[in-house]
Amino acid sequence: MFSKDIGIDLGTANLLIHVKGKGIVLNEPSVVAIDKNTNRVLAVGEEARNMVGRTPGNIVAIRPLKDGVIADFDVTEAMLKHFINKLNVKGFMSKPRILICCPTNITSVEQKAIREAAEKSGGKRIFLEEEPKVAAIGAGMDIFQPSGNMVVDIGGGTTDVAVLSMGDIVTSQSIKMAGDQFDADILNYVKKEYKLLIGERTAEAIKLNIATVFPDSRNEEMEIRGRDMVSGLPRTITIKSDEVEKALRESVAVIVQAAKNVLEKTPPELSADIIDRGVILTGGGALLHGIDQLLAEELKVPVFVAENPMDCVAIGTGVMLENIDKIPQSKLG
Repeated sequence: MFSKDIGIDLGTANLLIHVKGKGIVLNEPSVVAIDKNTNRVLAVGEEARNMVGRTPGNIVAIRPLKDGVIADFDVTEAMLKHFINKLNVKGFMSKPRILICCPTNITSVEQKAIREAAEKSGGKRIFLEEEPKVAAIGAGMDIFQPSGNMVVDIGGGTTDVAVLSMGDIVTSQSIKMAGDQFDADILNYVKKEYKLLIGERTAEAIKLNIATVFPDSRNEEMEIRGRDMVSGLPRTITIKSDEVEKALRESVAVIVQAAKNVLEKTPPELSADIIDRGVILTGGGALLHGIDQLLAEELKVPVFVAENPMDCVAIGTGVMLENIDKIPQSKLG
């Protein structure tokens, strides 16, 4: 009868939805397949992702979010509408309240776009919350005490680094360098070194299966197939972990630098807390082999990967939904 409150982790790569009282009920890729001729939505989520790079000319698989913000408003709205309807969270007479997470440094125009897309897809009241804060709560950090907590949230489109205390962000930085860029680096490396064209999904498979960012910490190899740039014919090659480390080195250095920048701007008392408590890694990028070792070595503080790094933001929205009535009025749409 009554509608339920829902929390959305509107990610560049994946969209997770947490329904109050039920937990995470949906985790699908942020991809929409559209027929260009009729502008009709053909598939959303996992089904659409399977079409990436494998569709005829009139069908395009679009990722409507880029770098954590809405790149294609209409497609984002269609995607949200599809998922919210699928969950059947609307009440007979009422609409759900929606809590959406966004990167720390997005503009007011980008915030407005997210808010409007959520309203049009069937939300009654929209709350916006900053991603690293929600990720820290989801990772089990007690950010409401007067002590320093540092979180590095490596998503698909953005990496958010933040130091939190007393329930709010003290210093933070958001950079457009994350999982998607790692895939692009691997793709370009294979193209340059082996004159072989591979697709996004193959690049992602390499990242998940054999990649590392800490030199000499992993020694695995993988066979990959693609199109030879010289002959134009299919070809198979073998790629090793240390090559992938070389391909990702520059991009990972940018994330390390962002973490250093945030630490440099942190008040000394909070810095002392971070040495005790360490840094928590969340987001899909936290699963990248060796990233915790590399950050620990560079930042000189302990670094831990959260228990379910992919789900931290969605879990955090669940905790915040429990306390949704205490959210300050300034956060309301």
